[in-house]
Amino acid sequence: MAILTGLLEKLSSVFKQEASAPLLKVRSYVGNVEEKAKELEIAFYPDLSDFFCIKNKISPLPYSFVRKNQLVIVEEQTGKLLVAMLNPFDLEALEQVRLITQKDTQVIFTTQEAFEKAIERLFHQKENEASEYIASLQQNQEGCLEDLQEGYDLLESASEVPVIHLLNVILAEAVQQGSSDIHFEPTEQGLEVRYRVDGVLHMRHTPPLELQTQLITRIKVLARLDIAEHRLPQDGRIKLHMGQRQIDFRVSTVPVAFGERIVLRILDKNNVSLGLDKIGMDSVLLSAFNKLIRLSEGIVLVTGPTGSGKTTTLYSALSEINSSEMNIMTIEDPVEYKLPGMAQIGVNPRIHLNFAKGLRHILRQDPDVIMIGEIRDKETAEIAIQSALTGHLVFSTLHTNDAPSALTRLVDMGIEPYLLSSSVLGVLAQRLVRRICPHCIALYQPSDQELKEIGLSKEEIQDGLYRGIGCEICYGSGFKGRHAIYELMYVDHLVKQQLLLSADATTLQKVALAQGMSSLRQQGAVLVQKGITTTSEVLRVTKILELC
Repeated sequence: MAILTGLLEKLSSVFKQEASAPLLKVRSYVGNVEEKAKELEIAFYPDLSDFFCIKNKISPLPYSFVRKNQLVIVEEQTGKLLVAMLNPFDLEALEQVRLITQKDTQVIFTTQEAFEKAIERLFHQKENEASEYIASLQQNQEGCLEDLQEGYDLLESASEVPVIHLLNVILAEAVQQGSSDIHFEPTEQGLEVRYRVDGVLHMRHTPPLELQTQLITRIKVLARLDIAEHRLPQDGRIKLHMGQRQIDFRVSTVPVAFGERIVLRILDKNNVSLGLDKIGMDSVLLSAFNKLIRLSEGIVLVTGPTGSGKTTTLYSALSEINSSEMNIMTIEDPVEYKLPGMAQIGVNPRIHLNFAKGLRHILRQDPDVIMIGEIRDKETAEIAIQSALTGHLVFSTLHTNDAPSALTRLVDMGIEPYLLSSSVLGVLAQRLVRRICPHCIALYQPSDQELKEIGLSKEEIQDGLYRGIGCEICYGSGFKGRHAIYELMYVDHLVKQQLLLSADATTLQKVALAQGMSSLRQQGAVLVQKGITTTSEVLRVTKILELC
């Protein structure tokens, strides 16, 4: 009680100073915790990660109590519990902590960001919990489905039903490990669960065969799919939370030989960093691309395979030019992230709303900028070109190997070269390479063959190159995170001339390289020199270009 008495006395002095102010004004002190902590002579910590309880994931209080009362026990000092709080006036919650733990408390203040990181670490499952839980399940255990809970918190998994708890720990583990997709693949032996981390699939779990049907059904229930339909593909979405993080899962099911195969695409809004300065462009390319997207009319294309970050690049470009003076409209399949200040339309084949039909209606909405999720057919391409020729700036994507191939692909669709030369401003090709894990990075001497393939000489690498040797942080892969490499081709006078003569991708590439374009392989070599990625990674994502 001594700490409560002292805190009450200090707060009393604050109330006397603000006697004429309403309670709402006093509560507003929470907005500047550091300043108020100094005034109340209470310690302020902007980071809680070094405290014993946080480091060792020990919480005497349940998640629901911690979340509701915005406080967390971080350590025990001289017989007192050290409690980090956000609200210095919530004495009732502090008294509840004392009654629950039967120990005196000492208060420190912290920030909202530090608090969120602390509880996410505290209540994340321990490493390999999903594997251990699968191993502990009895072979004859029967699961059942509870009522649908859309938007429940994965960190607060209170269900005792095995299949529900199992799915929760798998989803939480995948998000925790930074996965982009979760694959549930039925085989003759049973169900295999794989995570795609940094663009590469990794085997993680093999749940008991008896749980396969229940696990698949649970996912379909959460995604509001027809659980009785096993013969046709289905698509859906799941919305869940991890603390304050909203996680969306895009669900796709297809029937295969041994059951239904399900892939969950993880859309974590907290991991999306929009802005051209945040997506890995070097200064020269960033300046050139910035000029391109600020033109008043024409088409800007972004190309690359599935999962190469094309949508993120387009979102970043739109965010860069977005203003109250512009009407920006998009048509996507589906709308992955909702952007403020823009009208976004989702393609819906069930009601015959495709890219071409949606694009026609967008043009009646007086847009300045149009973003098309993907140009898939001649009809969509023709409307996009008409839009560009009538004073609109159009962004879109194509699935091609490099920048010059985008023009070749459009000609193959049936678009006349003279229309492309009049409308396309530039093409940006991109790939994602895995970053070397900073926790296990090591120097090595590459072979002459390796240097030859990447286009570097021994004089350019000085002491050697870098690679990751594998550690617990990167799960033994040697990589952590990804970095983009780009290839920007301006459709300038010489490229237009060549396009009108021939749309051959190889010839177009030679002209663009002669004009100063830096290829994907060359951009990758720069990252290798800087110790950001490895030669094997650059060769992995650009090898197909050598075969074309």
